[in-house]
Amino acid sequence: MKVVAAPNPFKGSLGAPAAARAIARGVRRAWPEAEVAEVPVADGGEGTVEALVAAGHGEIVRVGVEGPLGDAVDAEFGLLEGGRTAVVELASSSGLPLVPSGRLDPRLASTYGFGQVLEAARSRGVSKIIAGVGGSATNDAGAGMAQALGYRLLDAEGKELPRGGAALAALDHIDASGVDAGWREVSVDVAVDVTNPLTGPEGASAVYGPQKGATPEAIAELDAALTRFAQVVERDLGRAVADIPGAGAAGGAGAGLVAFLDARLVRGAPLVVDATGFDEALGGAAVVMSGEGRVDAQTAYGKGPAEVAARSRRAGVPVVLLAGALGEGWEAVLECGVVAVLPLAEGPSSADEMRRDAEGLVERAAERACHLMATLR
Repeated sequence: MKVVAAPNPFKGSLGAPAAARAIARGVRRAWPEAEVAEVPVADGGEGTVEALVAAGHGEIVRVGVEGPLGDAVDAEFGLLEGGRTAVVELASSSGLPLVPSGRLDPRLASTYGFGQVLEAARSRGVSKIIAGVGGSATNDAGAGMAQALGYRLLDAEGKELPRGGAALAALDHIDASGVDAGWREVSVDVAVDVTNPLTGPEGASAVYGPQKGATPEAIAELDAALTRFAQVVERDLGRAVADIPGAGAAGGAGAGLVAFLDARLVRGAPLVVDATGFDEALGGAAVVMSGEGRVDAQTAYGKGPAEVAARSRRAGVPVVLLAGALGEGWEAVLECGVVAVLPLAEGPSSADEMRRDAEGLVERAAERACHLMATLR
């Protein structure tokens, strides 16, 4: 009996590798002779670096960088395939959790630290970068990132723009002469799970600005600044980024990565699940166990467990989903190839209680899943 343990991170409580190990323990309690392949997955958001490094037996590299508001923060990236590929998360350097709620201000927040992480990865000699861009605190279209890479973003007087998305309203010229030529040898794939354009009513500022602290006035200011950014990018760099699906991801960092690094925007879950080697691990499996912290309608559209389920269904392998909580529309996952959804807690439990015993809950739920599958065979 072969089981594939392929969970997403249980956000806020358990990373995907730890969740995969807990599933494996639960499976072996029910089926001591089972072969369990641990393949932690992600979809480009929190936990992408950890999942890919664990799946690929890679290396974590830590680096000190500038946080979203200029504070010093410790970020990290992963090295895979003997150092040929790096995996980075924008949230590690420029994410919402790095900014206290009282200081949130997407007009000032910058992706400069993300650019520092990218430069640190390139300097290790990688030829490919996989970038997850979920969870940003920023709305600067990757302008800070570009400055960290050597681009000069200049106003009409030839002065360097300050950090933050609002400053882009004064952008007059982009000077690329200071960018290391080595970037021409690096391919960049960006994991995105949204299709928003850069600007307009469905753009980065209007849709995601409020969760980063933007008032209605700030949203209008930022949208106008990103419109200016897109105009100058098209004129100076020859890339039309405003209407690319996914350009609005991470406060417009999707657009910036295309503009400054000629990146490819790719659906996050397929990109990351491909990189984990899940398809190879699926061979000969009798069941797959996946899961995440909250299963709802969004899980079925672009999240790691749905991608795992779709691939498993094509291979004729049933999938059980372990859920920290069930939200509205969770039943949609049943259309993806999931045969059962098991909540982690068997009775009423507070969020704090579940966080404290996350590994135990996942382990016991996996054991229950085995007994359930035995009755269905």
